[in-house]
Amino acid sequence: MTKLSKVIAPSFHKIHKDLKEDNHTHYWLGGGRGSTKSSFVAIEIILGIMSDPNANAVSMRKVKDTLKDSVFEQLLWAIDVLGVNKYWHDSVSPLSLTYTPTGQKIIFRGADKPKKIKSIKFSRGYCKYLWYEEVDEFTGMEEIRMINQSLMRGGKKFIVFYSYNPPKSANNWVNTEVKLTREDRLAHHSNYLTVPKEWLGEQFIVEAEHLKETKPLAYEHEYLGNVTGTGGEVFDNVTIRKITDQEVKDFYNVKRGLDFGYAIDPVSYPVMHYDRKKKHLYIFHELYKVGLSNRDLYEHIKKENKDNDFIIADAAEPKSIHELRQYGLRIKAAKKGPDSIKYGIKFLQSLESIIIDDVRCPETAREFLTYELEKDANGNFKAGFPDLNNHSIDAVRYALNDEVMKFKEHDQKKSDPDNPTPQEKHTKAIKQMTGGKAPVNAFTKW
Repeated sequence: MTKLSKVIAPSFHKIHKDLKEDNHTHYWLGGGRGSTKSSFVAIEIILGIMSDPNANAVSMRKVKDTLKDSVFEQLLWAIDVLGVNKYWHDSVSPLSLTYTPTGQKIIFRGADKPKKIKSIKFSRGYCKYLWYEEVDEFTGMEEIRMINQSLMRGGKKFIVFYSYNPPKSANNWVNTEVKLTREDRLAHHSNYLTVPKEWLGEQFIVEAEHLKETKPLAYEHEYLGNVTGTGGEVFDNVTIRKITDQEVKDFYNVKRGLDFGYAIDPVSYPVMHYDRKKKHLYIFHELYKVGLSNRDLYEHIKKENKDNDFIIADAAEPKSIHELRQYGLRIKAAKKGPDSIKYGIKFLQSLESIIIDDVRCPETAREFLTYELEKDANGNFKAGFPDLNNHSIDAVRYALNDEVMKFKEHDQKKSDPDNPTPQEKHTKAIKQMTGGKAPVNAFTKW
């Protein structure tokens, strides 16, 4: 068999070791063109099946018609470079690869026919390996979870590969998913610069360098595999990380917001700490649930909010606010008025950082990471912020209602020449006294 260092790029050596040590289950492999991520996956699946007599694999693309010219050919390549052709049989109809000494199989499915994925059976062993090639073509994690639940059964150890070129938008579901915390997941990024040049060929390098010179942003996305953005991202100041119990214990400016649910919309109750000096917002608790009665909502809040601190809720639900007051909660309606949504989001955008613990608050993290401006039929961004998948965002705005009102007032005064701020009045007076100049000294400096 060929020496592995000759067919696995240096950037994947640590991932290969991690696989051998059974450290993780889910491997998210993002990268640009020529990063050899798909080649690496194919090699690992072939090696894995040959070393485990009970292992089989399912290789998937979103569309069935793309299987033969992508993952099927990639696995044939892996068999060839490893020098194990005599042990494998390939079939085009149906599309499959069979390890002849034992009858273990690699089968291929398109997610455009999910029923065929659910009906997969193996005569020997179980589906140990799953490969989602171009996973960004799938509709989202709900679809992925349904497939995983169907296939990840009957065995002790599973390995799932997700290979993809990161989409431009930071808010795309794939880019968002990779940021979220999960102990059995390993995310890896690679590009062609980590691959021996002789593997890629001279022309590949020429094309990459030409794009780098002529269209640097396209080069960064296509060849380096970086998330360059679409311009429609609303929040670029979100940090996903664990917020420790000690941090929560030290929080002194805790805010609570509430967005009421409707027939199919969830109620959202986030709890956060706002560090006004550093302009950091820490979101560390959420209730996010569909079909929750006001009584059950009260029971949850009563348990979490032991000191019965004030809650600021959506003013559009006065009956629900009144009911929660009757139960004993201290709750008031958020002040809205013209452009309240715009100023609420602008205030959140102005913060240095919005830190969200995605283990404690998974839905809040998802909303902030995926919130993006909508486009019209011509591909232009629409004016205003979309009222879609923003229940937690709304509840956070309500919780910070007092801060948002101050921000709005300051912003309006700053942009209104007929209603100047005290600083603007002071500067104008000094300029008049000094003939149009405003020297910076202890007297004039605000």
